[in-house]
Amino acid sequence: MSEDILSVLNHHRSVRQFDGQSLTNAEVTTLVTAAQHAATSTFSQQYSIISITDQDLKHEIGEITGHHWVENSGHYFLMIADQHRNLAIAQAANADTSVLRSFDKFMASVFDAAIATEAIVTAGEAIGLGSTIMGSILNNTQRLIDLLHLPELTFPLLGIAVGHPAEKPDLKPRLPQALMHFTNQYIWPDDFAVELERYNATTADYYASRNSNLKQMTFSRHIIGELSRDPNLRAELVQVIKQQGFNLD
Repeated sequence: MSEDILSVLNHHRSVRQFDGQSLTNAEVTTLVTAAQHAATSTFSQQYSIISITDQDLKHEIGEITGHHWVENSGHYFLMIADQHRNLAIAQAANADTSVLRSFDKFMASVFDAAIATEAIVTAGEAIGLGSTIMGSILNNTQRLIDLLHLPELTFPLLGIAVGHPAEKPDLKPRLPQALMHFTNQYIWPDDFAVELERYNATTADYYASRNSNLKQMTFSRHIIGELSRDPNLRAELVQVIKQQGFNLD
């Protein structure tokens, strides 16, 4: 791996402010090509990508996600778990299609789409673009399915807002590797409390001195805050996934 690629990976920032300039067709093709060359489970390529270019649709996505800044992005991708294409291939060959509805195949679609998503983000940053991966499209998946006319054995997983950055956010400090990288087994660190205290101090300094949205926050307080979210948010996800034809039982 070249030093340039390492630099791109190690300096990732989520960008939410764009200059309003649309991506060119060549830029879009570059990003989709990078996604296509990412790893895929059993070479089954179990995902699809939908480019959202219609501003009304972008507005609807802003409503669903609660983030209307997506409407000013240079391009918006939706990453779709997709066994529908392989269903058509199997049906044409009169093959048994039941496995495509399995939880295993649904998870394979999730993995393929997630890996392709990271490839788009990394490729974009390599050519000077910024992006944010958005799981908030899951706030109302049925509405999104209806808007996009998604067929059976497909499911929307992630959105990616991409564009020319109008900001350069400070780099967020990551967990110390002692708290997330183990050897041969999951080993709870003896000095967990000490390492966490140091990391909390680091994140507190970050939030108090970054170039926008200053606040008093630590990683621990952030995690506790995440637990205060409405437990009924996205409660319908399993039901909608099943309605799309996947068997999660």
